[in-house]
Amino acid sequence: MTIAEEFATRNFSIYGQWTGVICIFLCFALGISHLFHVSLMILFGAFCLASSFLIIFIEIPLLLRICPTSSKFDTFMRRFTTNYMRAGIYLSMGIVQWLSLTQGASSLIAAAVLLTITASFYALAGIKGQGFVGSKTLGGQGVAQMII
Repeated sequence: MTIAEEFATRNFSIYGQWTGVICIFLCFALGISHLFHVSLMILFGAFCLASSFLIIFIEIPLLLRICPTSSKFDTFMRRFTTNYMRAGIYLSMGIVQWLSLTQGASSLIAAAVLLTITASFYALAGIKGQGFVGSKTLGGQGVAQMII
């Protein structure tokens, strides 16, 4: 199944997963760029950077199989297998980035917006009763099981 065919299924969890992948790159770049501020923005940048690494393991399940991680981390990451749990984690990461606006306008608003959009996609999938469907391109549905 190609990416275009996955989008044609109109399953909001696929949309959420792909916007989550974009969040990885955006949060990584913005997190690093905000580590060089001399204000409280350093904390928001550090959280944004940490969020990018968390999202990598949420959205690319293949990495949980091939990266050496602790059993506690694996158990924590397995909590985010449903649409509602993914919506919750993205919303909480988005809220933290929205709070960065209290320190002044910055490019972290882009991360806040995209994290909130991703949370909305997962919430819509949950509300519509669509089961979580992982993209085969990102290591879901069969690819991760082949590596055991």
